[in-house]
Amino acid sequence: MGTRLLSETLVRERFPHLRYVRIHTSGKQTATIYAWDDQLELRAEDQASLLKFAAAYLTPFVCFKVKPYGSTREERIPAAPEVPDFVVEAAMNRSLDLHDIIDVVDRMLAGGHISFERYDRNNATVHLTIRSSLPISAIERELLGLYLYELLPLGTQPDVQYI
Repeated sequence: MGTRLLSETLVRERFPHLRYVRIHTSGKQTATIYAWDDQLELRAEDQASLLKFAAAYLTPFVCFKVKPYGSTREERIPAAPEVPDFVVEAAMNRSLDLHDIIDVVDRMLAGGHISFERYDRNNATVHLTIRSSLPISAIERELLGLYLYELLPLGTQPDVQYI
């Protein structure tokens, strides 16, 4: 699966002259690559090359756009979240699948378990349920949402029900 972290790493490896790279998805099989070089510019040739690279080597079935990195502020794209090393390690795994994602999240849940319910193709939403014998605070829910954002493929978004 092509996660944000893996995709950003692949872009940086292929385009080492790009100093700033951020990939963001709002779901619905779309993602935007924001990039700048050392002069804080995104040249037209880099933009075209990034689009071509994304179509060929990043997550299939995702429609990519490429924009200057400065657009992140205008479009209110959040900064890349800080995530624990074990989440980064899982997200960088090229063979990451749904079972692996569930295993990673399960390890974080004391007294709980996450399960896959369904995938909504129309909205590119992965529906999950977390069952826990212990209460899960709002902060913990926010963190789980951030971690799932990093673990799910670009172009998808999580919807988690807590029971």
